[in-house]
Amino acid sequence: MRIGIFGGSFNPPHKLHKKIATYLLENNYVEKVIFVPTGNRYPKEALLESQYRYHMIKEMIKDSKNMEVSDYELKNTLTYTYQTLSYFQEKFKNDKIFFITGADNLKEIKTWKNYQYILEHFNLYVLPRKKQNVKEILSHLPNENIFALDFETEDVSSTDVRKAIKEHCEEYLNSVLDENVLEYIRKEGLYQ
Repeated sequence: MRIGIFGGSFNPPHKLHKKIATYLLENNYVEKVIFVPTGNRYPKEALLESQYRYHMIKEMIKDSKNMEVSDYELKNTLTYTYQTLSYFQEKFKNDKIFFITGADNLKEIKTWKNYQYILEHFNLYVLPRKKQNVKEILSHLPNENIFALDFETEDVSSTDVRKAIKEHCEEYLNSVLDENVLEYIRKEGLYQ
């Protein structure tokens, strides 16, 4: 089985995240997608506590086949990507692990801990991002395990979503957030 590991802060998770997972499943790139939200120690501004981000993903994918969420990084103090991928490879010994990432992250991969290990031992599916030239990025990396996806990306950022929640921009929120996620955010009073 091919398993896609989709890491991120998911702060909050939005429809584009689910659309990416659905695209990978429907086009037979993978047979399962596991969302892996980063732990609380991940150095990102305005990062909501992990249990909320975990539950929002759970809400977003509860009706989706072959999608699940893992709390692996939430149970550890600070986890590097290579450790997460190794954990899943160990857990699914007979399966092939694919790391799902955006071109913006791939551009920074040389700053990641043990990035060579990731490039040697795992396959990467790279999603285009506006203003990022994937071919240019790949020309600076050993890329036999990196696959650029032909996916029509939209510009949705979690930062914009958080701002829209504070400003009660209902129309925008309904267009970018799954209704279960939006309901959970309101119920818990998140991002106020």
